[in-house]
Amino acid sequence: MLQVTKMIKKRSMFAIATLLMMLLATVPVEAAIPKNFDLKDNFYTVYGGPDIEATLLGDNEYSRGDLVTLNFGLMNKGVISGFESDNEADTTVGAVLQQAEMKYETQAVTAVGVLATLKSDNPYIKVKSGSQEAGTLQQGKQGSTPAKFTIEISKNAPAGTYPLDLEFTYKYQNNVQVSGDEYDTSTGIVTNQGVGIWYENMTQNQTVVVQVKKEPYFEVTNVTGNLYPDKGGMLKVTYKNTGEEPAKDATVRISAADPFSTTDDQAYLGDLKPGESVVAIFNMDVDETATQKPYSLNSEILYKDTEGHNQISDSIKINTKVLEAEKSLPGYQIGAGIVMILAACFVVLRKKKQD
Repeated sequence: MLQVTKMIKKRSMFAIATLLMMLLATVPVEAAIPKNFDLKDNFYTVYGGPDIEATLLGDNEYSRGDLVTLNFGLMNKGVISGFESDNEADTTVGAVLQQAEMKYETQAVTAVGVLATLKSDNPYIKVKSGSQEAGTLQQGKQGSTPAKFTIEISKNAPAGTYPLDLEFTYKYQNNVQVSGDEYDTSTGIVTNQGVGIWYENMTQNQTVVVQVKKEPYFEVTNVTGNLYPDKGGMLKVTYKNTGEEPAKDATVRISAADPFSTTDDQAYLGDLKPGESVVAIFNMDVDETATQKPYSLNSEILYKDTEGHNQISDSIKINTKVLEAEKSLPGYQIGAGIVMILAACFVVLRKKKQD
């Protein structure tokens, strides 16, 4: 493939149209003509080049909060759209060299050293993987292994379509020049034939999309309750459906870990439409040795989706704390208090009798 300025001067309008369509999908990086090239001795100009196409293997729909690996199958669908003869051979050696150049020119559609890079401009989608090497892809051939990229979808990502940019960089054969002047009449070959290959860099971009599902999504919006060592208490947790779909017959289950325990680890929430909230109440026991500090408990919600399928939410954190143990009065103080109360009652009753 020659530079755009040279191609415009060519006589074939079909070739020019083909070139313009290729440029819409690929961006060549112009390089200087190699020193050993003499374009006046070039026999052919080739139109066409590599065209890398990626196909996402598997589903492209995921849930918010997912950490997933995308597998892309790569194929080179490049084609040669035409040849143009720049010079005609006028010697036997020239004719041999011309045929040799034609064979080499067919390699113009091979992508050499393909490097794939996935990029995201959206803060809700993070690409966790670096660039992936895909090797050399010949015309009509697929990569031996998929290009793999890990992405992280934010828990706050709204449902919808998210475009990602898949960039390919590689080298391609821009031109070929053959040389030689020693012809062996017995074999019909040029014995000192040399080949010069002019490579240029190419950048190609493809947009791929991932979908974030519409589904229920739950958050804890409020937690109340006084929990004391060796006493426990009632823990009230407010859950809100911040997703786009309703949850039916929802039940929340709490996972109690030290210093907590409970025999009341489930609460029925019922149906929650998007935006609705409900309070779950758990009777929690707290170990007598529990330290006064904040704690975090895990919970999950079991529900039916809009199609009646059972689903389980991601783990939902409940942030609470254990308060300082309530101080009790020593035994002698309690006894003295009781005596004083009884004495007061005796005085009151005696006074009433006197009246």
